[in-house]
Amino acid sequence: MQTHPVTVLPALFAAILSLTACSGGADSKTSDTPSQADPAPATPSGAAPISEPAPVPLDAPGLGATDYVPLHAAGTQVLEQIQYREADGTLVTLAGFRPTNRHARERGEPWFEPDIGPGNYFTFPTWYFQNRTFGLLIRDQVPAGRSRIEISLRVNDGTFINTGLSAFRRDDPNIRDYGWKMNVGFQNPKEGGKNICHATSAREDCMVVITDNWRAPQPGTPFKVGDVIELAPAPFLPHTPDNKALIDGGGSRYYSFEQLYQVGVGMRAWYGVAPILDSVPLPDSTLLGGEASVSYNYSEEPHRVFQQMANNIGIENTKRFVEGRRLFHTSFVDGKHSESPDINPVFTKHAGQLGPRFNNIRCIACHTLNGRSAVPTLGSRLDTMTIETAAASSTSGVTPDPTYGLNVQQQAKAVGAPDYSVSVQSYTKTMHTLPDGETVELQTPVYAFKGPVPAQYSVRQAPQVIGLGLLEAVDESTILSLADPNDANGDGVRGVPNWTLNPETGSRHLGRFGWKASKATLRHQAGIALLKDLGVTSPVYKSLDCQRGVANCNATTAETAISETELERLASYISLLGVPAQRSLRSGYPDGMRVSPEHDVNPTQINRGSALFAQVQCVACHTAQMKTGANHPLAELRNQTIRPYTDLLLHDMGPWLADTLTEGQAGPRMWRTPPLWGMGSLKYVQGGAQNVRYLHDGRARTLMEAIAWHGGEAENSRNQFEALSKDDRAAVLAFLESL
Repeated sequence: MQTHPVTVLPALFAAILSLTACSGGADSKTSDTPSQADPAPATPSGAAPISEPAPVPLDAPGLGATDYVPLHAAGTQVLEQIQYREADGTLVTLAGFRPTNRHARERGEPWFEPDIGPGNYFTFPTWYFQNRTFGLLIRDQVPAGRSRIEISLRVNDGTFINTGLSAFRRDDPNIRDYGWKMNVGFQNPKEGGKNICHATSAREDCMVVITDNWRAPQPGTPFKVGDVIELAPAPFLPHTPDNKALIDGGGSRYYSFEQLYQVGVGMRAWYGVAPILDSVPLPDSTLLGGEASVSYNYSEEPHRVFQQMANNIGIENTKRFVEGRRLFHTSFVDGKHSESPDINPVFTKHAGQLGPRFNNIRCIACHTLNGRSAVPTLGSRLDTMTIETAAASSTSGVTPDPTYGLNVQQQAKAVGAPDYSVSVQSYTKTMHTLPDGETVELQTPVYAFKGPVPAQYSVRQAPQVIGLGLLEAVDESTILSLADPNDANGDGVRGVPNWTLNPETGSRHLGRFGWKASKATLRHQAGIALLKDLGVTSPVYKSLDCQRGVANCNATTAETAISETELERLASYISLLGVPAQRSLRSGYPDGMRVSPEHDVNPTQINRGSALFAQVQCVACHTAQMKTGANHPLAELRNQTIRPYTDLLLHDMGPWLADTLTEGQAGPRMWRTPPLWGMGSLKYVQGGAQNVRYLHDGRARTLMEAIAWHGGEAENSRNQFEALSKDDRAAVLAFLESL
């Protein structure tokens, strides 16, 4: 089949996060006459003029902010309560835990030995998704005037045995590496005082009572509000002599997360200070995801940091999280888990459910370790990226492409099916020069289609999937208050909401997910990703024909591949992924111990970069801070002060980052501001800086390149950034790398 190269119109540096997955499209015969290639794009250095579609007028119909349905109605009940106060002031916290393989500060070698590799703390052990989550119910009576803290073990499923509670202390010079100071068991009086705890056990059956602050200099010192206790419960399951769990035949012995409880406050994300990485709460300014932020990691596993639970997760929600994660990692070909496929139980229900056309076989295949698409290599199929297509598009809707529908599904199960693969054939390169003479090489991908070239299309990489639940929890009023469609303040930055219809109810919602904010909810986003990338139906999209724009496609009552329960589990997993705390503080490594690369930071430079980022008005779109609302069904996401660096609005980014598609109010030049949190972890998650790509289509290899592509409403800020001294530009980049 003939290959048709195309230089696509560039599309966005609103690309450092938003959730859209790979792609999809329906089967049909290939045209013998390809569409004509698009003209070469202009670049920031003005390489060539371009005939650019006009942006959607800012006063176009549909931009109103009154005729929409809020995602979360006032008074919405939470799925699980995670903290409350009793009448006398006693603070009750329900903290979820999952199994791990090793300790939080064990990074593959003893502390002062040569580096031999990462630890095994952030991993998910085999069989993690069933019968192995639990929690601690903490009744903290210190706010009520008593130095007494009751910690009860809560088992989600089955029975735990020999279960203890380790409380670590690293301000004692005799305690180092990953040893502990205190270790007690959860004796159950109903089991003869043995450490046997059941899912049906009452609160007082498996309870440890702590009355003295063992971290204080003197024994017997009463607790006071603000003191901290580091907690690490260790679960065992009843097992056979060869250590197979009786409940399911899996592993029986696990470690768990080492969490920090602050008296009178609750669970806190932590970092390590002198003398030997002793645990203290992270300052609020570093908590990009509020209380859902992920603690600093000292097991040297920064490549797994995007896969961790929200720090404030509840007990039952921990179970929902791991069950949703299992589905995210499941192959729809054979039902096998992406991790340890020959050991983890097969999810047989989903074997053979892959659609007739698809891009990949499981969700995690597009989002590398919950990060981004793989870096495009010349000539290779872009099956971890999305190629959205249309015959025509406008604010009133999209006409599907006659061959692909709404996206290209590049693989097919049927032998002899048309080859619809898309690849990068080459790059067109230009040089962009800064005021002080520094040059930045920019590259524009030239795409090759094995099938006919669509009249309109947009190539988009899959972004990292962290903090999305927090963005879903932001009230519409908060987002709309940032909109300035008529540029009332005269700064050249507008910000326009996109509006979208709920595919299940028809209700009009504020869009907040996807490169053009065309998806309102994570349920909606997950449903479209399953359909387009995997050819898998769900309660959101019940027919494979939905992607072709068939009317009333949701009217079918046929059983879908993904059930309602599983879809909710998947949405809960995505919602409860935590955001890494900002790495802007020096950790207290012991003298003579190698500092992990992710913690080798310069706080002074980072603080300077943060101030400059605001000074050059990047925050006009990348809003530094906002607060989530009080009505999301997940309590972990409510009333959180977050620092995502996005306003979730559309902005005209100029011709350099334009594609040819319109989605709702988002014309070809308009893109949703992507959150910047997690940016500094990308080089670890993707397996090295050489594997990180920025912008919607992954064209930018560095942050400098990504910034240089900014135009339209962002042009003034880009010019101010490029006019900074080389040292000041480096400080801004160091700040971005700390997020």
